[in-house]
Amino acid sequence: MKKLFTLFVLTIMLNTLAFAQPTPNVRNKTTEKFSTALFYLQSAYVDTVNQEALTEHAIRGMLKKLDPHTVYMTPKEMKDANEPLQGNFEGIGVMFNVIEDTITVISAVSNGPSEKLGIRAGDKIIKVDTTNLTGKTITDAFVMKKLRGQKGTSVKISILRRGEKNLLEFDIIRDKIPILSVDATYMIDSETGYIKINRFGASTMKEFRDGLSDLKGKGMKNLILDLQGNSGGYLQTAIDLCDEFLGKDKMIVYTEGVHSPKQESNSKIGGMFENGKLIVLIDEGSASASEIVGGCVQDHDRALVVGRRSFGKGLVQNTYLLPDGSAMRITTAKYFTPSGRCIQRSYKDGVDAYYRDLRSRYKNGELTNPDSIHVANDSLKFFTDGKRLVYGGGGIMPDFFVPIDTSYNTPYLQKLYSKTTIRNFANIYVDKNRADLKLRYPTIDEFKRNFRVDDAMMNTLATMGEKDGIPRNDVDMKTSAVAIKTQFKAIIANVLFNSTAYY
Repeated sequence: MKKLFTLFVLTIMLNTLAFAQPTPNVRNKTTEKFSTALFYLQSAYVDTVNQEALTEHAIRGMLKKLDPHTVYMTPKEMKDANEPLQGNFEGIGVMFNVIEDTITVISAVSNGPSEKLGIRAGDKIIKVDTTNLTGKTITDAFVMKKLRGQKGTSVKISILRRGEKNLLEFDIIRDKIPILSVDATYMIDSETGYIKINRFGASTMKEFRDGLSDLKGKGMKNLILDLQGNSGGYLQTAIDLCDEFLGKDKMIVYTEGVHSPKQESNSKIGGMFENGKLIVLIDEGSASASEIVGGCVQDHDRALVVGRRSFGKGLVQNTYLLPDGSAMRITTAKYFTPSGRCIQRSYKDGVDAYYRDLRSRYKNGELTNPDSIHVANDSLKFFTDGKRLVYGGGGIMPDFFVPIDTSYNTPYLQKLYSKTTIRNFANIYVDKNRADLKLRYPTIDEFKRNFRVDDAMMNTLATMGEKDGIPRNDVDMKTSAVAIKTQFKAIIANVLFNSTAYY
């Protein structure tokens, strides 16, 4: 029982969403100074003072002077941040896009309340209860506010369906809807499997193990683990994932801080993929928990890390509740890979400069040429189990560098992305041609092999872009043609087959 209690305490301490009540404040000079300043403002200022707002501004300003990941969060911000990691939300269970000022269902979540009632891809949600949901003021956030709600509550929606003269009315009882963290699981060839993880949440390990079991049943001997763009999540989930690749008693990560004694996490016996060849894909969007995985398998020479330098976040946060339900997410420790490196990059120039780093990497040429990489604290040299040189202090450096595809970064293409023109065009195309596409391409494999994006589609996209305020640029369109066609085809496959396995 003592060991179980200790494990429970450590899990809470290391979990990035751990909750703890602060100890009573000691009345010292600092707290006296702050409360006295508030008192004078409340009693002497020329106008009415909103003490709650002032206190929030003071807390945010105070934390901004620390590291970029120590932040204040309102109760709503807490809920929004926790939801993707908890693995579910409560709502009606549809994926949607706002297309031409109308909410269009992309897919109904399998076995969710909407699917059970017969709501299908292509349906247009015109009204929720008594509120019309069409027009230029409709945003994703507004729609989610109307459709999401507590499990067991009811909402009435009116749907316009192609081929139906009248609106269809549905009374939906909201339920828990899963948020998947594994985007894709499939075989690349007869011996190589591929799994893409988008975050480290509560359900990630079950999804990963189910996918790995399926791939092994298909003869998988080698695995490509894709952590590109994975911004992190639960520390314990990253530890559990590493454990699947390592033999017994291998260090995975350790954490340490001024008020947090050193805590080591080691692998246990019985990982699901301890022996096969492993490649881990990372890029500049891979952060935190995904860097723990990349650093661990690299330090133990268990995998080859391929891609571009990762984000560089090596800090552990715990969440401390405040009396009104808000919270401070405070950095309590640094984490270190098995070789002893902390991959946290410098934030000495402030929060704004810290988050502009990715833009600087692109301008400096780092994303296209490995010789342009300048890692903070590059004098911090460490060695893997096999005596390979690795560095700390600036993200995980890949073993093999893959430059960013510059055809995806033309100004014209970026505008098509930012205005969601490509996504909207693909959804409209599927909506108009769904029956024919399903007849011609009954499976996703046949679609991948045979579907082609022709010049007529590209011209239609350019015209749609002009309507969205994007001037036509034939030079950029030619440069980005392959990227545009790839994205267009991928979105169609996703909508048509309700699958992200195409990507």
